[in-house]
Amino acid sequence: MEKLTSQYQSSIFFDELIDDKGAPRPPAKQLLGYLDSLSEDELEKRRLTAEATIQEMGISFTVYTEEGNIDRAWPFDIVPRTIEASDWKIAEAGLKQRLKALNLFINDLYHDQNVIKDGIIPEHIISKSKNFRPECVGISPAYGVWAHICGTDLVRDEHGDFYVLEDNLRVPSGVSYMLENRAITKRVLPELFENESILPVNSYTSQLFDTLAALSPRDIENPEIVVLTPGIYNSAYFEHAFLAQQMGAELVEGSDLFVDTDDCVYMKTIDGPERVDVIYRRIDDLFIDPEVFDSESVLGVAGLMRAWRSGNVALANAPGAGVADDKVVYAYVPDIIRYYLKEEPILKNVETFLCDDPKQRAYVLENLDKLVVKPANESGGYGMLVGPHSTKKEQALFAELITKNPRNYIAQPTLKLSTAPTLISKGVLEPRHLDLRPFILQAKDTYVTTGGLTRVAMKKGSLVVNSSQGGGSKDTWIVETKGQ
Repeated sequence: MEKLTSQYQSSIFFDELIDDKGAPRPPAKQLLGYLDSLSEDELEKRRLTAEATIQEMGISFTVYTEEGNIDRAWPFDIVPRTIEASDWKIAEAGLKQRLKALNLFINDLYHDQNVIKDGIIPEHIISKSKNFRPECVGISPAYGVWAHICGTDLVRDEHGDFYVLEDNLRVPSGVSYMLENRAITKRVLPELFENESILPVNSYTSQLFDTLAALSPRDIENPEIVVLTPGIYNSAYFEHAFLAQQMGAELVEGSDLFVDTDDCVYMKTIDGPERVDVIYRRIDDLFIDPEVFDSESVLGVAGLMRAWRSGNVALANAPGAGVADDKVVYAYVPDIIRYYLKEEPILKNVETFLCDDPKQRAYVLENLDKLVVKPANESGGYGMLVGPHSTKKEQALFAELITKNPRNYIAQPTLKLSTAPTLISKGVLEPRHLDLRPFILQAKDTYVTTGGLTRVAMKKGSLVVNSSQGGGSKDTWIVETKGQ
């Protein structure tokens, strides 16, 4: 049988596993050699094992459609993505630097606003932000940290350099899939974990628990930590349940909690009310407290903001953290790092055009067929225009949207996203574009996952990696090669 990798046609983009001469890159050498040793039938057997494992473990996600919500099995590719450990150390340092600066920025915005007074970011960018919460002004969370859990999306360019695509600071999701991807791969390719120097990922949930416990307002040995979920119909409910179970925390809905006259949060139990110290909330700001935000919300807890403001409960992430989770603010992050840390950014931003600026807006409107246009506060790949793959009608619609509300749009060049070999049918590997979402935790200490969630655009030529838009996923291996 012809070797699996010998028929692989590397793309014109940077391929993460195979170089432009067709040779395996150092961290992928053992992996690709092993895949080449398998017959076509054996490889197909491994792929079917992965599918069966996903069904057995109940790994799913929900897609919202006009016809209703659809639960789908997690789309997974069995060929892992490999990254050199020395490259990852640089990315890790950059992620820690970035979140440290972003937390200083958020804390400043809800206190003195020196970043505005000193001309680093225009005042109207913040005042018109959908995610700036006046209700949070003056509140000081523990350690000055607002975004305790961050999922930052990274991409690699044609040279293999990492760039930050966006920061997810509100309710970032996907980490459970990172952990499950590793569990599936260990079943499918167990032999490689015996010989390869693949760095582990399984410490995340204990690190998450330690991060949350450090936020407890009470100095007690075992603070009560709960995961607050909107419920079973939420697209990330699998993850909420998974993380609660892994941490040994209670999974609760808003109706399970109440705020008493002492401004403390309590959980209803069969033994009576039990005080809650830390809430890892997976509910958006506007639904967490009907006393302060949406009065019709049944997902949150009346009085929760009162309890938080009084310092009687910790909320992760803190309400208002999303002000930095804005694609317009993203453009200012390099200057934010320089301003607060007096350091040069380790990780670069993707070039970004702000439609709020008349000159930049004119450029965007003239080049809609070449650019990717994004709304400031959408997620999941929704509301975007991918210029080179768009129609004249779609471009005209976005020209109208941008002209009506320029503050709400940014544009970026169409990226030459890196690719990796992906098993698209029996015995056939083809390059597919991918990104990476590592997760960063910050409280008293800062922690970065080893790698992260790799998302793959399963459609040939597509740049959209979101699972809700037809994307898939891979295990991510940070590999220590000899000589490191």
